[in-house]
Amino acid sequence: MPCPMRSSPLRFTDLVSRRVGIWGVGTEGRATLQKLKSLGVVPAAVVDDAPPGPGVLATGAGGLEALSACDVVVKSPGISRYADAVGQLEGAGVAVVGGMGLWLEEVGPERVVGVTGTKGKSTTTALAGHLAKGLGVRCFVGGNIGQVPWGPAEESDTDLWVVEVSSYQVTDLWSSPAVAAVTSLHPDHLDWHGSVDNYYKDKLALCHRPGARVTVASGTDERLRERSALLGPSTRWVEPVESATWTAKLGLRGTHNLTNALIAAACLEEMGVAGATDPVLLARAAEGFRPLPHRLETVAERGGVEFVDDSLSTNVLPTIAAAEVFEGRPLALLVGGYDRGIDYAPLGEYLSLRPAPTLVLTLPESGERARQALTERGCQAVACADIDEAVRRAAAWAPAGGVVLLSPAAPSYGVYANYEQRGAAFRAAIKSLGPSWGHSA
Repeated sequence: MPCPMRSSPLRFTDLVSRRVGIWGVGTEGRATLQKLKSLGVVPAAVVDDAPPGPGVLATGAGGLEALSACDVVVKSPGISRYADAVGQLEGAGVAVVGGMGLWLEEVGPERVVGVTGTKGKSTTTALAGHLAKGLGVRCFVGGNIGQVPWGPAEESDTDLWVVEVSSYQVTDLWSSPAVAAVTSLHPDHLDWHGSVDNYYKDKLALCHRPGARVTVASGTDERLRERSALLGPSTRWVEPVESATWTAKLGLRGTHNLTNALIAAACLEEMGVAGATDPVLLARAAEGFRPLPHRLETVAERGGVEFVDDSLSTNVLPTIAAAEVFEGRPLALLVGGYDRGIDYAPLGEYLSLRPAPTLVLTLPESGERARQALTERGCQAVACADIDEAVRRAAAWAPAGGVVLLSPAAPSYGVYANYEQRGAAFRAAIKSLGPSWGHSA
């Protein structure tokens, strides 16, 4: 069963009189440290798996003992709420909370749009924020997509908060934003949540906790339709419509991105943003939108071959959506990365029915498992040692008019620090092909 928050709701200001520990000093942990400093709170313990500097304890070298002496521990989202250590702390009476939950209790749900989904949540968050600003709204855009909303650069005069919320962060919430958006649902993060069922329930908990008013959801997603009972008090289904011509101003590719844009606009309408239903005003607001880096980003055009960086795709679902964009074109697809048990069978089923020539180049560490799943379904798949080899093989295979697409359907951890570093390695491999392949776009 999913793990609910065991403690009573808390705000950052409630921590002033308590003994507080910080568990994890990544992006959120650092922002939380600064937030506590602004409140005059000195953490009793700061713990991480790999201490980056003085004053930080290692989890396995006295860190957990130090946290157990605290009243409240603010943990990083990357630390699973299902972890034994979390249960031990809570069993000892320690409130184990997250920064996102503390912040939401502070600001209240009424002016907050929370965006989640297995794929599309980052793009939809960016879209909603861009459109809101274009319609004259003072809007904060952040969360899992970038700046945390309780960070030092937090805007005090914000009218609307558009916040991407990961499945990890949802488990740290006591309340729901007034408007929640769910872009898609597909098995993911099983190592963190423990099961597919837990993952689905944890993610969709964003929609039905106190404060929830309406959920804007993709009407084309069968898994969401099947779980409509988990989508809160009211659900607004959104499907792609060709009549929404204002979306052309966004410069996005693919039907899935059309749906994302319509979900973003629907969220603004539900929040009462003036102009959110006017296609003329939306077209004006859409101007200047820049698609997210590493998301279907054309990074080079060489020898008549388009090289596309979709390193942000860490699951089968977005990889299929990316491949669909290039329907009818020869495709060399780079797949593989950190192995968290993702089922590659759906990708194999899709690619086996693809009429245009398709070659899959698989990468460590999930590459061999992916290659086996794909070849069992009749796909042509070749294992490669690294991105350099995969790009060389792809470039040699792809004819003029073809596409070399990095859309790994796996996280970057292990080989790369993050998806940005993986995207940079892809670009470097393209450059190493030499001048005979033309020039970068």
